[in-house]
Amino acid sequence: MNRRFQMFDSVKLTEEIILTDGGVAPVGTIGTVVEVFKDGEAYMVELFGDWVKYNEQGNFMLSSPDIAGSFVETIGVEIAYLHQLQLFKPACETVGLKAHLQSIIEELSEQSLADLRDFPDFLRTKQQEEISGLTHTGHI
Repeated sequence: MNRRFQMFDSVKLTEEIILTDGGVAPVGTIGTVVEVFKDGEAYMVELFGDWVKYNEQGNFMLSSPDIAGSFVETIGVEIAYLHQLQLFKPACETVGLKAHLQSIIEELSEQSLADLRDFPDFLRTKQQEEISGLTHTGHI
């Protein structure tokens, strides 16, 4: 079954979500998919608020991305459903290639993992056959 979202996709809320702590994440809140449930029936999403930084007393104060020590505040980690989310940026644009591949690998069946393991050998054999065919026809 194809999923609309995968691990580490950046998403945007299309409707309000009530936070576990009692607050509300408004429409347009950005988040990151951190877990996929039942082949995409639901998603655990880390939701982000404003840019903040710690003041001298150790409390959050509003900030901006260009100020040293600033970061985006996590306002909740909540379950969201497909109809509540819109893709903002795919995982391939938000995390490194290895992390993206690892998240895909973790979701594959044993048979798909075996196919993935065998795929480089298939490509190598195909390339060798192409080179061999070119050699025999005098194109090299």
